[in-house]
Amino acid sequence: MRFTLRQLEYFIAAGETGSITQASERINISQPSISTAISQLELELDVQLFVRHHAQGLSLTPAGRSMLLEAKRLIEQAESLYSVASEASDEVRGQLNVGCLTTLAPMILPELALSFTSGFPRASIRPHADNQEMLLSGLRRAVIDVAVTYDLQIPDDVEFTPLVDLPVHALVGESHPLARHSAVTLQELAELPMVFLDLPLSSEYFLALFMKEGLQPNIAFRIAHPDIIRTMVANGYGYTLANVTPRSDTALDGRKVVRVRLSGDHRPMTIGFATLKSLRKSRLLTAFANHARAFISDAYIPGMVAPAMSQKRR
Repeated sequence: MRFTLRQLEYFIAAGETGSITQASERINISQPSISTAISQLELELDVQLFVRHHAQGLSLTPAGRSMLLEAKRLIEQAESLYSVASEASDEVRGQLNVGCLTTLAPMILPELALSFTSGFPRASIRPHADNQEMLLSGLRRAVIDVAVTYDLQIPDDVEFTPLVDLPVHALVGESHPLARHSAVTLQELAELPMVFLDLPLSSEYFLALFMKEGLQPNIAFRIAHPDIIRTMVANGYGYTLANVTPRSDTALDGRKVVRVRLSGDHRPMTIGFATLKSLRKSRLLTAFANHARAFISDAYIPGMVAPAMSQKRR
């Protein structure tokens, strides 16, 4: 064989991103190096892997799609050699692809990854943030090894380990009429304008809260980005419902938001980590799972006000 694993890695990055530019940013390699590696790979294998679109990136050819699957399998097999070696030497090392739900990632993922790699300096974390559907798909496609997420519609082929429950609450701007209330009901909220978190599965969870009470929310805005929602709420566009409790009560524009307890018996969101049941748990993945169990609990959640502390403040 006259192609290298490095060439395959560059090809995989370009194939998954559909762009030499994005592949370069993802793996921190220059664009000419990636282009050259792909051209050499195509020449060696005598096959066209991509259709090049001027100023619009790349698209895989049918042969390229087949090659992408095989290349990923080959890289996984090569990486497993490190797992075998680390298990033989009783050392935790290697790269772990960790996915995290978009709403949780800014708070949880950086501190969790840093604390893990501080304890295991031969290990590295590659972070991925996405919605629930894409995280589950990423586990199945081996794009990620583990996902830190909620217990939302976990399928039978995925193992979910719960870590901490997050109750739902209302979020309003500091000038909102409900800002001085210690608690609020869904009945009081239903007719008010709502800035709705429009993400797959998460949106179904929030709508189900109202449906259970026989209510229909007055959705004024549907937004898929939590930071935009916090800023809109802080500026008085309406309220929102959330389970995430950032330590900061400030939106990105500097305005304040106020968290109000939601009265009633409502299903919480449970943060945990998910892996494929069929996945062989490497020493690296097992070490990360043990670290996550010890690091995230009712007493402490990275970047958030933990439920135990929240109860004390009330």
